[in-house]
Amino acid sequence: MGTYLDDIVSWHRSRAQGDHRSFLERAETVRYEGPSMLQALNATTSFVKVIAEVKRRSPSKGWIRENLDAGELATQYHEGGASAISVLTDVAHFGGSVADLQAVRRAVGIPILRKDFTVSENDVLDTAEMGASTVLLIAAALSEEELSSFLRLALRSGLDALVEVHNLEEAKRAIDVGARIIGVNQRDLHTFEVNPHHAASVISSLPSDIITVAESGMSSIEDVTGAALAGFDAVLVGETFVRSDDPRETVRSFSSIVKVAHG
Repeated sequence: MGTYLDDIVSWHRSRAQGDHRSFLERAETVRYEGPSMLQALNATTSFVKVIAEVKRRSPSKGWIRENLDAGELATQYHEGGASAISVLTDVAHFGGSVADLQAVRRAVGIPILRKDFTVSENDVLDTAEMGASTVLLIAAALSEEELSSFLRLALRSGLDALVEVHNLEEAKRAIDVGARIIGVNQRDLHTFEVNPHHAASVISSLPSDIITVAESGMSSIEDVTGAALAGFDAVLVGETFVRSDDPRETVRSFSSIVKVAHG
């Protein structure tokens, strides 16, 4: 049985097949220089870090906020205490764009995660070239060889990588290839439903020196508190902030949750 992710990744692999740029030539010159996601999430603090997402739509819910101003929203996130910003650049399925990411880069000086479906070396290099500090590598979408080689290329290009996993097997794969930031997605790939207890069951398998991020289903202070109690270092939140009447204050409230050491 296929998943929603299979369809999206298939679309992106078809896109990548039409990209005839030489990544070997590009890799000689493309390099990101700017704030580090790893350093931002690893900074000593008593509170859970918040990665606040600029997200216009989703495949399951349609438009969330079609006409948002990416730079202004990121500014509110930053003022509310976000440690980093996530920006959707997938056009076809999430209504995002490179322009959104570049607007955020101009507006704030904190690290940016490019939220997209990385399926080629050129995707990695594009992430560095457009000014993001972190590339997203989804373990479920990549082979062992791809996950390892894309991670190496990211690090060589000055990027951090957030490796997203959904289960214990994928978590082991992420650790084996040397991931330093691992995001645990609570969303079921088959049903698209969120299981708020799922991330907690996966984090116990991760070494204490890994930066851990809880993804999906973070819609309330109680959800963030639950992630903190499970030992997560950070949470990635999109829809709740985008829909908020006061994103600055909502981010501030989520950023006030005390972190619990794990491992």
